[in-house]
Amino acid sequence: MGSFKDLGLTESILESIAWMNFENPTPIQEQAIPHILNGKDIIACAQTGTGKTGAFILPLLQLIPEIVNAGTNGPKAIIIAPTRELAQQIDQQIVGLAYFTNLSSIAIYGGGDGKDFNKE
Repeated sequence: MGSFKDLGLTESILESIAWMNFENPTPIQEQAIPHILNGKDIIACAQTGTGKTGAFILPLLQLIPEIVNAGTNGPKAIIIAPTRELAQQIDQQIVGLAYFTNLSSIAIYGGGDGKDFNKE
């Protein structure tokens, strides 16, 4: 098994990974991240707890600044999840993995009172 650095991730993302106490990429991350960074679409299947969220969030965090530098407006990524709980879990992972970047996220879902939209 390689390291996150071997996957070609930026220093700010590697710093966030270390801050979250992740040591080595999981097999799904090792396989998916290079393909996503190279602009390939993937379909991945793995059991719960194997790092699927990190497999798509880490390269996404690296690619978003390129999109911003291209001068596009509006949201840079939309992640659709089937449940409120999963949307919140993904948002929490983004917050941690983007900690040393200037990126932010917000989870939007139905059934709440709207107070989460005051998040700054």
